[in-house]
Amino acid sequence: MMMVNRKFAQFLASWLLVMPISCSATADDFDDFEKNFDLMTDDRPVPNQVIQPPWFKASFLDLADDLEEAGVEKKAGIAVYFGQKDCSYCRTLMEVNLKTPDIVRYIQKNFDVIPLDIWGSQQVTDLQGVSMTEREFAVREKTNFTPSLIFYDLDGKVALRLRGYYPPYAFRAALKYVVEGFYKEETLQAYMDRANPPAKFEQEELNSQPFFEPPPYALDRSRFPAEKPLIVFFEQKSCHACDILHTEPLGNTSTIDMFSNFETVQLDVEVDTPVVTPSGEQLTARQWSEKLGIFYTPALLFFDQYGKEIIRLDSVTGQHRLRGVMNYVLSGAYKKYPTYLEYRFGRIDAY
Repeated sequence: MMMVNRKFAQFLASWLLVMPISCSATADDFDDFEKNFDLMTDDRPVPNQVIQPPWFKASFLDLADDLEEAGVEKKAGIAVYFGQKDCSYCRTLMEVNLKTPDIVRYIQKNFDVIPLDIWGSQQVTDLQGVSMTEREFAVREKTNFTPSLIFYDLDGKVALRLRGYYPPYAFRAALKYVVEGFYKEETLQAYMDRANPPAKFEQEELNSQPFFEPPPYALDRSRFPAEKPLIVFFEQKSCHACDILHTEPLGNTSTIDMFSNFETVQLDVEVDTPVVTPSGEQLTARQWSEKLGIFYTPALLFFDQYGKEIIRLDSVTGQHRLRGVMNYVLSGAYKKYPTYLEYRFGRIDAY
């Protein structure tokens, strides 16, 4: 019964964020949520289950030509999609976001979407005329996680990068941020902070975990190396995506056991909690999250023993991806493979 209640609360919170105020929930809405909840929390590989929509562009993969054609069609630009056929997050993007009618209409009106396979060998010519394989392009652009999207405006400027899967309400906001030109004036974090409506459910405290270190948060590693790598959880109250993280991936005993190998702290992005950052700066949690450009919670940032950021998980994250990134850090593989994508190419079992 507790799981049903939690799911209901998560659904209602997210539904209120994305539905017009005059709408009312139907039985189909709840059925769709149950399906989507499973899609968003089970991130095991799904062999050959990712089916791209027919309106993705059949491109010759010359991005300059694609951008010119988008301009002729009066679109805002192009979106380059990086995916793979076995990626559960890619499937969720296709089955949830890209089957939501208003999202589909908005994308088709404003972008040509050019699909790439991060494992692919087709030749891609970038906007500067440099040719490389899909795989080489994906590594160069540091698309650590699939699905990833790079949005280019008509001037060929990168307007936004999205790495990983984002639920519909965040995905909608990101699209509007690009189409309406807000990327020219402010960060996505600032835009999201300004656009987000007040929370419908006030939560007194953040989700707690036994492995979170208590304050004070003296995380400085710039002068003396620490014994363990560091994970910083950036979260906020009344955050249904945070609830999902703590219910699903962090509800697994073997995953929880892995945290004993890290120093782990949790910070509220909306609170002025004093923090000495890994680089030795004295900031508040709010200031540090702004400086880091955190626009989605929960965001997990991994730092090495010397205070250098290794990688971040700032999109929807399930158990397989979380464990994969933790292994990438704990094994020291990041020293050999500068990006998680290169690590995955080196380790076929690293999802």
